[in-house]
Amino acid sequence: MKCQNETVTVELKNGTIVHGTITSVSPQMNTAMRNVRMTVTGQEPLSLDSMNIRGSTIRYFLLPDSLPLDTLLIDDAPKPKNKARKEADRGGRGGRGGRGGRGRGRGRGRGRM
Repeated sequence: MKCQNETVTVELKNGTIVHGTITSVSPQMNTAMRNVRMTVTGQEPLSLDSMNIRGSTIRYFLLPDSLPLDTLLIDDAPKPKNKARKEADRGGRGGRGGRGGRGRGRGRGRGRM
């Protein structure tokens, strides 16, 4: 994770402001933070050692100006090789794949005379 150990400010959808250091972020944008200072709207700030934020409650992240976004946005993860390509050839999960799968069936019946 590229933003690990960065100190950021997170605004939640309910207006709460959370300021702290990122420890991890999941693919669903769930964020774990440490050394947190949380300000709920209309209340005094609260200091916490650690905090987990559900990704669907986050409105936005305020990143520090010192963060080099141009280098962080480059996707340098290795590309998937054989297994992903084989699944794509046969249609991935479910369905009949590219060549008909188990059979095409006989349709809706032969009708009655």
